[in-house]
Amino acid sequence: MLPIHEQFYTFQGEGSHAGRAAYFIRTFGCPVHCPWCDSAGTWHPDYKPEHIKRISAKQLASEVAQTQAEFTVITGGEPAIHDLTELADALHAIGQSVHLETSGAFPIKGQIDWITLSPKRWKLPLAENIAKANEYKIIVDQIGAIEEYSKLLDPEQAQRPIWLHPEWSQHSKPELLDHITEWVKAHGAPYRAGWQMHKHYAADLKDPRSAPAAPLGGNPKLGL
Repeated sequence: MLPIHEQFYTFQGEGSHAGRAAYFIRTFGCPVHCPWCDSAGTWHPDYKPEHIKRISAKQLASEVAQTQAEFTVITGGEPAIHDLTELADALHAIGQSVHLETSGAFPIKGQIDWITLSPKRWKLPLAENIAKANEYKIIVDQIGAIEEYSKLLDPEQAQRPIWLHPEWSQHSKPELLDHITEWVKAHGAPYRAGWQMHKHYAADLKDPRSAPAAPLGGNPKLGL
């Protein structure tokens, strides 16, 4: 039984698989605690739900099977703090490819087909996870973040996409967007400018099982 914050059927709004029908399973819990987290309901005391559902891998896979999802994304929070073996096996049994979105800071348990690794300075990724990730996602929350995380990812050796995403509460700031633009123009592959398409579509919220948005970034109540 896994602690599940939300699950919903939508499309993948980011990365190499953007635009494809996808089922999302968001686990509860995260020790990384990014100050601009856009899924604070998975860990932050001000947003933590009163009741946390625990759902079996079999039941989760059964709900995925009722959709036309091309793959299932396990995300969080930080999903790798949980043993994902049983869930991955149950999803494979119904023909689903299993994708994982992780900070890479914890050992990954379970057979995963695609790993998106988004490094966070508050708890850096393990070398073993950097090596086996299929793509990287740098959250550009300040000028200098790209250089900071590139030192970890070794782009010359990576030979896999490095997506540059503006931290969402700053996604309209010209200086941050210009920084990403100029970086991609100056360096080329493997860097790619990234975006969260699903937020413009409000795609996730169309499934009633999705949780209310709980972003920390830009929240004056929390002094951000």
